[in-house]
Amino acid sequence: MRAALEVCKDLDVALLTKVYPSRSHSGAAQGGIAASLGNSEDDSWEEHMFDTIKGGDYLSDQDAVEEYVKAAPNVIYELEHMGCIFSRTPDGKIAQRSFGGHSRPRACFSADRTGHAILHALHEQVMKHSRSIKVYSEWFMHSLVIEDQQCRGVVVSDVRTGAVEVIQAKAVVFATGGYGRAFQITTNAFASTADGVLAAFNSGIPLEDAEFVQFHPSGLYRQGILFSEAARGEGGYLLNGLGERFMEKYAPERMELAPRDIVARAEQSEIDAGRGVNGEDFIHLDLRHLGEARIMERLPQIRQLGIDFISVDCAKDPLPIQPTAHYSMGGIPTDKFGAVVVDAKGTRLNGFFAAGECACVSVHGANRLGTNSLLDAVVFGQRAGRSALEYAKNVASPSVNESREKTRVLSVFEDIFQREGSESYNDIRNEMKNIMTHNCGVFRDAEHLTQCIEKIQSLQVRYKKGKVTDKGRLFNTELYEIIELGNMLKMAEIISFAALARKESRGGHFRSDFPKRNDVDFLHHSLVYPTEGDGLELKTKPVVITRHQPAERTY
Repeated sequence: MRAALEVCKDLDVALLTKVYPSRSHSGAAQGGIAASLGNSEDDSWEEHMFDTIKGGDYLSDQDAVEEYVKAAPNVIYELEHMGCIFSRTPDGKIAQRSFGGHSRPRACFSADRTGHAILHALHEQVMKHSRSIKVYSEWFMHSLVIEDQQCRGVVVSDVRTGAVEVIQAKAVVFATGGYGRAFQITTNAFASTADGVLAAFNSGIPLEDAEFVQFHPSGLYRQGILFSEAARGEGGYLLNGLGERFMEKYAPERMELAPRDIVARAEQSEIDAGRGVNGEDFIHLDLRHLGEARIMERLPQIRQLGIDFISVDCAKDPLPIQPTAHYSMGGIPTDKFGAVVVDAKGTRLNGFFAAGECACVSVHGANRLGTNSLLDAVVFGQRAGRSALEYAKNVASPSVNESREKTRVLSVFEDIFQREGSESYNDIRNEMKNIMTHNCGVFRDAEHLTQCIEKIQSLQVRYKKGKVTDKGRLFNTELYEIIELGNMLKMAEIISFAALARKESRGGHFRSDFPKRNDVDFLHHSLVYPTEGDGLELKTKPVVITRHQPAERTY
């Protein structure tokens, strides 16, 4: 939506979305959006930059991080002027709170509904510009149209009717999110199924740093529903089964406000050592000492989620939580202007841009700090939109063989409808989620990753023998779930393939057989390319280092 608002000033925009815009997954982002506004006198963009690079375990491209954090304050004020309502200090300033990995309180927030507030403010602006932005809700994007190193549009279908169409465009911007649904326990919405990154990958574009998947420390036990890091930012405690604040052992200086990868591993270590609550696979998030008044002012959604889903009132009892697949640090490679690049030299693919979780700039490196993702989406949404506008103004309308492009997608539909196999897609999906969670999760090693790849490849074979029950075209959600499953199976293979190749521990990627960070051999980004016969090839590209040389990461 931010990209569309940038383009609509001069050109017409089609905004295509798998769900209604205000139901987009950004609404699940609760805790805040980072910016060095100066409420804390000793905060600065330089501090924000260092915290982001250190949090990313020195895999962040520092030129992109610098521009990103410099843009942050203006982004907040721009959102405010659009009508986004932020929580306030007693003297009327935008309130800011502490968040994991940040050395200063710089998380601007709207109680614990920050993503929701930003999403609706931007949606209102899109509606205001409805003459130049046409929204296609509940449409599915199947593939990119790329000819002669130029992106010329996308092939899509209307979920309601099943009609396949080609949208020709001078420029295409992807903001298609992550792929957390490949895991069993995830905070991600059902729409986060790797559709965008796989469309790029299937067009020959590599995926960057796919091995780096963030596990959020506080997902609801067994369900993954997010309890925001804001709970710890407001002073919440993490307790093991012995009632101990165990973070003292893992990050004595920052305690519960250490970066997410460190906290998630600490939790999993306590659980694996038998110190989960009642011997189960969860620990407690304790907010009782904050008091009901503060919880209702700062964390009302967390309280309501606990009551609605598990009948636990966090003002009276602790919440059961566990590490939960949350965020994809990797994705479609882009430069700092949002343009998609196809190699280590930074060669652009003309007319194709990406922003948000589906893109890898890379500002997050090996581990994203909380509150940096909403900022990423808005900053690079704006930049991708601006770049797309500049490009589209200077290029002729593309020529596309619509019949050929439609036929490719219709043949996929027909192949699924014609399958008379006996395999259950639901069983395949559950087995994929299980193997990814247990073999490619918080802790990894060569043996389990190898098993994971073999299992995923066997599931890909079984996938082609699945049985579809609904062969109609009207609102056939089963068909789209099957296509999404195919995307996730390939993405799962790419994640585990890249994880096996990275023989070190860095940020969200922890190898128990290689527990140390190895800057000599692995201070680089990974690029996974498709090869003939559905194979994978790994290449690398250097990390951009400007101000901060890699150093030991301690908290």
